[in-house]
Amino acid sequence: QVQLVESGGGSVQAGGSLRLSCVASRYTANTACMAYFRQFPGKERERVARIRPADGSTAYADSVNDRFTISQDNAKKTIYLQMNNLKPEDTAMYYCAAGPETAGGTCLVGLKTYRYWGQGTQVAVSA
Repeated sequence: QVQLVESGGGSVQAGGSLRLSCVASRYTANTACMAYFRQFPGKERERVARIRPADGSTAYADSVNDRFTISQDNAKKTIYLQMNNLKPEDTAMYYCAAGPETAGGTCLVGLKTYRYWGQGTQVAVSA
């Protein structure tokens, strides 16, 4: 079992920045892919960024590319999501997630491939 504890959400004006943190209780084969998802009211969670702790490779959704940066500190078993130039449409609940990679070493996009979830943290961006 893996526990993920998130912190760092809050309220900010458009153009501002926030940094989210997610600490994993341990790294296992089921944390080969670490990611942040967000969820808008009434919508399914969507992945915004992911990182592979083994090699630090990253991927981003088009909607956040060039504004969000995901990073890691493996010694602390922690990933970060630096969110810059925030927009009102970034307002959502953000969730940290962890899951296994495929046999080919790929981290899939779908939320069902992630096995562990943080408690979520609210991000609110005002115009």
